[in-house]
Amino acid sequence: MPVDPALIGTSTPAHSAEVERGRLRFFARSIGQHDPVYMDLEAARAAGHRDLPVPPTFLFCLDMDNPDRGDFLAGLGIDVRTVLHGGQEFAYHAPAYAGDTLTFRTEVTDVYTKKGGALEFIVRATHVTRDDKPVATLIGTLVVRDPKAAQ
Repeated sequence: MPVDPALIGTSTPAHSAEVERGRLRFFARSIGQHDPVYMDLEAARAAGHRDLPVPPTFLFCLDMDNPDRGDFLAGLGIDVRTVLHGGQEFAYHAPAYAGDTLTFRTEVTDVYTKKGGALEFIVRATHVTRDDKPVATLIGTLVVRDPKAAQ
């Protein structure tokens, strides 16, 4: 089923997530981050942060907490078995910290095809805010492959 270019400009419902210290520490260890500002509150404050800062790419994890995250593709009739991760970009506007409640609002910014329609691309921008002020923009590209094209 071709992805309709009219999808450009549509948004999914916003969701919010609280940044938790324990989860930040776990993530920092998981990615091999050794800077104590990401795990030790005193080190973070000594470095000028008000709390543990959010490590790079952690916002993507919080966006995955969206309780309705599967609704987008299901609503388009796309089988998740045909979806590939095509890319991820991050633009940071302000630091985020443990204790913050962040809001995520995602909109479709582009839809295009390649390989004669065998691959369809959906580009989405997720705007992350705290108290209606920009924190980051996450750009994600989904690739939807036509299972019939491989036959």
